[in-house]
Amino acid sequence: MIEQIVEHFTYAGIFLVLFMAGLGVPIPEEIPIVAAAALASRGIVRWWIALPVCVVAVVAGDVVLYWIGHHWGERILEWRLVRRILTRSREAMLLEGYRRHGVKIVFTARHIMGLRAAAFLTAGIAKFPFWKFLAVDGGAAIVSVPIGFGLAHAVTEQLLSLARESHRWDRWLMLLGLLAVVGGLAYLINRRMKRDRAVAEVLAAQRAEGPPSPPVL
Repeated sequence: MIEQIVEHFTYAGIFLVLFMAGLGVPIPEEIPIVAAAALASRGIVRWWIALPVCVVAVVAGDVVLYWIGHHWGERILEWRLVRRILTRSREAMLLEGYRRHGVKIVFTARHIMGLRAAAFLTAGIAKFPFWKFLAVDGGAAIVSVPIGFGLAHAVTEQLLSLARESHRWDRWLMLLGLLAVVGGLAYLINRRMKRDRAVAEVLAAQRAEGPPSPPVL
């Protein structure tokens, strides 16, 4: 009975953390996905339940952001919290992009941590068709989330296997392995965020400069 309560509470916790991350809370969604995979490898949760929970939570957060932008429109840009996520330069870049390449932006933003919340809010503001948004975002999540979940599950299984083979050093091996995984993940996330921020700044600067002037003959 207690194990069932803990199991169901864990599913709810995974959903809540991923949902909040999707709304723009500064929690990389990759971390709870990795945590869910690790719990599944330990048998604390069932992977065939945890994985769909991760996918649904990710898409649910994106849909809420879309409908916030769609319902309130540009009025939400007056909210200070929104401006921290959606700067004026990023807003202008995304609005212009949705007029030409809406599907590409939704698909790309799903895989770029620092751009997701801003892009999905802007999709609602730009009145990008909801059925397209749901199809592209859901399709991207169905691909990317299982890949991350599966990789984390496999790595955790390998660490547990090493720990079982060495009874004396099992705790140290698990600790060092988990630290290595978390450290590597943090490094990749930080590097990716810096790269995404640099790309956004370059694009914004190019838009601010406008088209190049014709040469003087």
